Amino acid sequence: MSTCAPIDWQRTDTVLLDMDGTLLDLRFDNLFWKQHLPRRLAELKNLPAGEAEQAVFPRMARLQGRIEWYCLDYWSRELEVDMLALKREIAHLIGWRPHARAFLEALGRADKRRVLVTNAHPDVLRLKVAQTGLDAHLDAIISAHDLQRPKEEQDFWHRLQQHAPFRPERSVLIDDNLAALASAQSYGVGTVLGIRRPDSSANPVAAPDVTLLECFSDVLPTAQVTG
Repeated sequence: MSTCAPIDWQRTDTVLLDMDGTLLDLRFDNLFWKQHLPRRLAELKNLPAGEAEQAVFPRMARLQGRIEWYCLDYWSRELEVDMLALKREIAHLIGWRPHARAFLEALGRADKRRVLVTNAHPDVLRLKVAQTGLDAHLDAIISAHDLQRPKEEQDFWHRLQQHAPFRPERSVLIDDNLAALASAQSYGVGTVLGIRRPDSSANPVAAPDVTLLECFSDVLPTAQVTG
């Protein structure tokens, strides 16, 4: 595994970027799913903590990698709660990963196309954009829900090509989702990079077969870190 991931900027036109765990700290999402949602579900439904966890965790395991996993409407319907309202309760925890904003700004100055490709539901996407101003640093934003396929599936990349054409061999994908990286690589995306520490409150991840990015300052298309 390498934690230093140089990008050949001379051969790169488009940078495809994940949101949660890549540009934004995954701490918010992990805390929401592992702690906040089960706790609030127990309170709202007057359930024992263990029963509330059993309503959430087995479903999460079964749906991993499927579009339903990321679908706020699905979870609101299945759990009979307002998922977006619950996310808003801890929205103050939504934040950038180190140097992510500076990286996007540097890409803009270098005339590289910056495309957000996220599995996040559009309502969650809007919440995080409102909290961070993320959209001001991007050239396009694509939710998997717009394409009706998650990034883990090959069909996502085919549909993305129709929706927002790009040259795979001259593109980079940066994503903390290892299955999404593998799918993109199979499609022909020239460079795929993972994230060493997607959650600032958790230990670094291990992925022997994937190049992991320690910090965006390692791959700035200019020599200086600007913020």
